[in-house]
Amino acid sequence: MDDERTPLRERLVDAGVELVLAEGSGAVGLREIARRAGVSHGAPRRYFATHRELLSAVARRGFEELGRRFAGVRAEGARGRLEGVAREYLAFAAERRGMFELMFRHDLLSSDGQQADGPRLREATGPLFGGMVRLVGECIGDEERAPVVAAALWANLHGLAQLQGWGSVELMLGERREDALLAAVLTAHLGER
Repeated sequence: MDDERTPLRERLVDAGVELVLAEGSGAVGLREIARRAGVSHGAPRRYFATHRELLSAVARRGFEELGRRFAGVRAEGARGRLEGVAREYLAFAAERRGMFELMFRHDLLSSDGQQADGPRLREATGPLFGGMVRLVGECIGDEERAPVVAAALWANLHGLAQLQGWGSVELMLGERREDALLAAVLTAHLGER
């Protein structure tokens, strides 16, 4: 891609990120992204063949940020690192609600086929899951079962993130008890410490 096109393409993605963070995943339309980027409503089509392709580029930014947050976890042992990753996942979901929703709206995103701007969205999610699988494998001492346990743990964390976002955890437990709930989730999948 030539230098002349890169800045506008990145501005469009930046505008999409800004929009999804400010107004949620439902607000990410081509016209509004173009308006925020200061270009004509047809400009995004020169860089993204479809609306899905642009949404995928925006979501990829979210996965990159989540990956950096996971990489920044510093804790003792695999279980400590996995707990830190789980906390980062829940914090990201709470702090970046619109992005979190977009990242997991696979009905809206391009996840198959090569995109003009780089790897498939699935290739952005794979390393995150792979890291969880490695940590789970260390925790349970069973590399063969690790992918299934990691998938179950991720699903449980995702559900917890959704329930927290909706305010349901407080309704269920009567007070803020995320730490106790996270400990129960980890114990359910990894066993007692």
